[in-house]
Amino acid sequence: MSDLAKFLDRAEHMLSRLEALLPAPPQPVDWGKAIAWRWRKSDGRGHLRAVSHLHRIRLSDLRGIDRQKAQIDANTRQFVAGRSANNVLLTGARGTGKSSLVKAVLNRYCRQGLRLIEVDKHDLVDLADIVDLVTGRAERFILYCDDLSFEASEPGYKALKVVLDGSIAAASDNLLIYATSNRRHLMPEYMQENLETKYLGDEIHPGESVEEKISLSERFGLWISFYPFDQDAYLDIANHWLREFGCPERELPKARQAALQWALLRGSRSGRVAWQFARDWCGRQRAAPKRGARRTRP
Repeated sequence: MSDLAKFLDRAEHMLSRLEALLPAPPQPVDWGKAIAWRWRKSDGRGHLRAVSHLHRIRLSDLRGIDRQKAQIDANTRQFVAGRSANNVLLTGARGTGKSSLVKAVLNRYCRQGLRLIEVDKHDLVDLADIVDLVTGRAERFILYCDDLSFEASEPGYKALKVVLDGSIAAASDNLLIYATSNRRHLMPEYMQENLETKYLGDEIHPGESVEEKISLSERFGLWISFYPFDQDAYLDIANHWLREFGCPERELPKARQAALQWALLRGSRSGRVAWQFARDWCGRQRAAPKRGARRTRP
């Protein structure tokens, strides 16, 4: 009995040491703590982390993309109201408001129960776990993937396809995926893939590589495209942000030439460049920004 008691004591001591090395069990999500969350990994285990400081961008802050605003606003309004709505892929020119549009609809509809979960591309393999967390809840969730693109061998590619429209289980009706990308089909396209194209009479049949790439993007029911701004649209956006940062109306004509030079030096007339110019101009002019203007960003 003495030897058995010693063995059990040592075994208990060893188990105690092993328990100290194991990661702590995940804490239940406090859904009332925030309206936006990030999926994060620690010790190989994923969890939701609340976002405490949100970008307070409004739909009215986004200029030059009225058609795109109307499309995503209508789709989100349907979703929040419990009606059918589509997963959304926003693609096109950089700095034109793709990610800002997602943040803006969250700010508009958060009081109606809309919530957002941001997931990095390399964590898309955990999509099924995230879906399980939100299934059955009363809130409506947007699962947000920013600047999404894949190489053919990445595991997140197949995980996203399954969640969108490829699993034997039905998708949760309180979750949609909104993704932004500079690539229409989310994957690189190569000239050699054109050699796989087959011609049957007057019909053109793309090769398997092209079909595989198209199969992911077409799982998004709504495609919203963004295009570079012309000079007038760029200046309108710059003037909007100059006003938001406290620039007097009489000073706007003085900033026009500086705004054009700013865009020329950066090789882009985008909303992001206009916002950056306004911050620089008003900072140098020592204009006092309006409340909340420092936190907004296109």
